[in-house]
Amino acid sequence: MLSVKAGKYLWIFRNLGEFSKKYMVVDKNKTVLPLRNRSGLRLRLGKTFYCARRYGQWWFSGQRFAAEQADLLPHVVFVHQSLLLRALKAVDMRLQHNKCTNLRLAARRIDGLLIRPGETFSFWKRVGRPSARRGFLEGLVLQNGQVRAGVGGGLCQMGNLLHWMVLHTPLTVTERWRHSFDVFPDENRTLPFGSGATLAYNYIDLQVQNNTPMTWQIRTWVDDIHLNGELRADAPLPYQMQVYEKAHWMQHEPWGGYSRHNVLARRTLYSGVLGPEEILLENHALMMYQPFVGDGVQ
Repeated sequence: MLSVKAGKYLWIFRNLGEFSKKYMVVDKNKTVLPLRNRSGLRLRLGKTFYCARRYGQWWFSGQRFAAEQADLLPHVVFVHQSLLLRALKAVDMRLQHNKCTNLRLAARRIDGLLIRPGETFSFWKRVGRPSARRGFLEGLVLQNGQVRAGVGGGLCQMGNLLHWMVLHTPLTVTERWRHSFDVFPDENRTLPFGSGATLAYNYIDLQVQNNTPMTWQIRTWVDDIHLNGELRADAPLPYQMQVYEKAHWMQHEPWGGYSRHNVLARRTLYSGVLGPEEILLENHALMMYQPFVGDGVQ
């Protein structure tokens, strides 16, 4: 674990001076980081640039993006669901109920989507701008470690679900972002820390490429209790992929706060035999709450 901890300290060194600043930006390692206190004009211009660059990718890159919704493919490869409502400290439950509406709207755009060989799934290209005009409501959004209301808030739960499912398949995640803040404790959390994907229209996207010979299909739907998802294929997968947390620790840092770190890994199970371990993700985040004694604090 020496190399992982070395990576953690490099992350701390790079970001320590940024923790007290006000806005958000993204770095080359796909981490959403705090940004210096910049003028509103500069922030708008920056967002316009990154959005325009994303449109350029969609329209002019030559990539083929998944666009066809079809009848269900025969073989279920992986299934997952997540609770819609969680009681979060100092968070208006209205925002969570609105989130359910937002998730339903997004799920309709994704449910039944085929990803044919050579195609790429782009969350935002498929779902589109989450505007009030399209029926999206104010939900929970995270900015610089702070919770606030924003139209389309809560769609990160869909990003988390999709990313976790894809990790259990041979599909290739070509773009995934994560926050540099851990905002809420683990109560009712069923997946490992850092296994999700954050989203912000349109430049913080989740993109998945199909480099296999199989056609894949995403199913998403919302019931009264859960956000549900399935990954299906046109042929059975002859093996299973097991994703797990290889290492996890919390660190009391010199400035008085806490940071959280983990490593996610994967193994393939074929005919009862586990294949070699593959390191998938290394996550580092600044904790915005006080950890409990016994939570693995070093």
